[in-house]
Amino acid sequence: MTKPPITSFLQVESLLDELLDACLRLAERAIRERGVFRVALSGGSTPKRLYERLASTDLDFSRVEWFWGDERNVPPDHPDSNFRMVREALLDPAHVPSQNVFPVPVDVADPAAAAQRYQRTLKERFGTDLAAGGAFPRWDLVLLGLGDDVHTASLFPNSPALEVRDSWFVENWVEKLDTFRYTLTVPAIRSADEIWLLVTGSAKREAMARLLSDERNPQLYPAQAISPTRCFLTDDALPPDQPA
Repeated sequence: MTKPPITSFLQVESLLDELLDACLRLAERAIRERGVFRVALSGGSTPKRLYERLASTDLDFSRVEWFWGDERNVPPDHPDSNFRMVREALLDPAHVPSQNVFPVPVDVADPAAAAQRYQRTLKERFGTDLAAGGAFPRWDLVLLGLGDDVHTASLFPNSPALEVRDSWFVENWVEKLDTFRYTLTVPAIRSADEIWLLVTGSAKREAMARLLSDERNPQLYPAQAISPTRCFLTDDALPPDQPA
């Protein structure tokens, strides 16, 4: 894996300032060039703070289409729902047009059917706007976090979704959680123009070290299968051998 560009910050607030500015610049460019900005959102506490900041900007929300890179197998009003978090942090405060919001149609009893429905939605929305090769969506931006076990999106170590190469979006059985998750597949993430990894806190230092290690084992360290275009880190998340 080519080592991704890393920008580190002493404080989370400084990271969020740069992240917000970068996101707005990217959105404005996509809207100017193609008329729409398509983003796959992540759950987590740091993305939530970004969404809260986005809600108070003058971004043209009518030209942004919001999707989810992964989701929990829970109803949309459940406290663990990524959709609920984004709705409360961004969609409701910014009065985002509902026709621009594309949450995962969670079906707790039949996650495979829900994943297939969401893949159809993605293919309908992207149409011919595909990445080079024409097989996967051309996202303007995919936002990702990093788990302590080096999972990203809902691509967990040794989970079935890591082997999928011909679908965009799947249900993924996560043995250690004893539940299904929903997730974009590796090729459907890698097809994005921009893939930003957001990592904060000293608890993530070991996971970052494994991600950046020369030892390649994406089955064990799934984030190694992704090629982030930028990593936004707090200094305390940097492995000791990485310069701040």
